[in-house]
Amino acid sequence: MEHTRDRERGQEREKDFVEKLVKLNRTAKVVKGGRRFSFSALTVVGDRKGNVGWGFGKANDVSEAVRKSMEKAKRNLVRLPTKNGTIPHSIQGTFKSSVVLLKPACSGTGIIAGGPVRAIMEAGGVTDVLSKSIGASSQYNVVKATFECIRRLMDVRKISRDRGKPVSEIWG
Repeated sequence: MEHTRDRERGQEREKDFVEKLVKLNRTAKVVKGGRRFSFSALTVVGDRKGNVGWGFGKANDVSEAVRKSMEKAKRNLVRLPTKNGTIPHSIQGTFKSSVVLLKPACSGTGIIAGGPVRAIMEAGGVTDVLSKSIGASSQYNVVKATFECIRRLMDVRKISRDRGKPVSEIWG
């Protein structure tokens, strides 16, 4: 009886994630009998409440590659701090030659961002943000640069705990 309840809870947890496919790539290997195709998938997963993760999976079948990347994304969730539907401050993240700039935006602006950054912000629950992607436009590198931004964002709860001050004093 207990096992079924746990299984049902696990399925409920699976349902509240937003899953977005950022890039699906097909590669061909030429073998004696012709071409053999394999697929790689880059996905973003989030709960729209401030948790977001990314995953990359490879397989000989599209659905298997997507499934693998979704599993990896759910294992790699990080916290995305938000303030009134936007990020708390401007930040720049770099991965290889891709640079991503994220800026907070006032309410009603929406997500002004390109493909991978938009998918990450939507999955993380951010409703208003400005972004600019500079340098290499490789979607994999842009995702990594965006997660570098998220990693470096300051969380007001952590800062207030470190400083021993209430949140209202820091945010004003």
